[in-house]
Amino acid sequence: MPNDSSSVSGHGQTVCVTGAGGFIASWIVKLLLERGYIVRGTLRNPDDPKNAHLRELEGAQDRLTLRKADLLDFKSLKEAINGCDGVFHTASPMTDDPEQMMEPAVNGTKNLIVAAAEAKVKRVVFTSSIGTVYMNPTRSPDVVVDESCWSNLEYCKNTKNWYCYGKTVAEQTAWEEAKEKGVDLVVVNPVLVVGPLLQPTVNASIMHILKYLTGSAKTYANAVNAYVHVRDVALAHILVYETPSASGRYLCGESVLHRGDVVEILAKFFPEYPIPTKCSDEVKPRVKPYNLQVDNPEATRLGRGVHSSETVPI
Repeated sequence: MPNDSSSVSGHGQTVCVTGAGGFIASWIVKLLLERGYIVRGTLRNPDDPKNAHLRELEGAQDRLTLRKADLLDFKSLKEAINGCDGVFHTASPMTDDPEQMMEPAVNGTKNLIVAAAEAKVKRVVFTSSIGTVYMNPTRSPDVVVDESCWSNLEYCKNTKNWYCYGKTVAEQTAWEEAKEKGVDLVVVNPVLVVGPLLQPTVNASIMHILKYLTGSAKTYANAVNAYVHVRDVALAHILVYETPSASGRYLCGESVLHRGDVVEILAKFFPEYPIPTKCSDEVKPRVKPYNLQVDNPEATRLGRGVHSSETVPI
């Protein structure tokens, strides 16, 4: 893996990061600046105080500009992307409201790919999700979940999981548009992302952990999740951008844990917090972790199999 703090791979290159104030995007911006890139971040409102952390990043004063853009406003996207060598498309709603999810996720993705094609960027790195991969009720527990898997759209609809439905349709749209427009597209599919916040606001994935620390969750669910550190996810995006041979989809994950394992880890590190000790479903057997393949040879060769020094157990 390249040294992410001293690499000069970005010198002379200008890249655009959509939704730059988000959890993963903020880390991508941070690491891009550390590697010498000139970065344009798109935001719906660059002057919103919640985006002030971006201007405080090392290198931001000289090499970061924030542009007002909306995924559904093609002109604003085109203006932000014109002149860029590459695009990191992270902007996407994080909601289970179908009306708020579908149009920005799907039509916004289409606008982004078209704008990137017209700007003739070298590569688009698209932030997708494990939610486009594992939602399939017919998959048996022993089947390996890897980059070839896709979520079942009917199952997503029937379970009203509009986030996974929207992300799946958005990624499929990205692949279709990229093929039609001749855009070099690479996709990163992170699992549940945790780690230090750069932004001042709490996001949905951090709430997943925070609820066990605040006492708002009195029990833990009989469920499993895969977890990954946010710095590793950001670095994975940059590695697939910088590696010419990178192609297709890349699952980005560290561990698959039962919620019982999660609360045990939290209790070990934070014994003073009111962390739940009981499962909300003690009748059914404990759900087994699914078989997530995150060390395929291509991913390891790119460096994703090597975790950053900040990686934590959850």
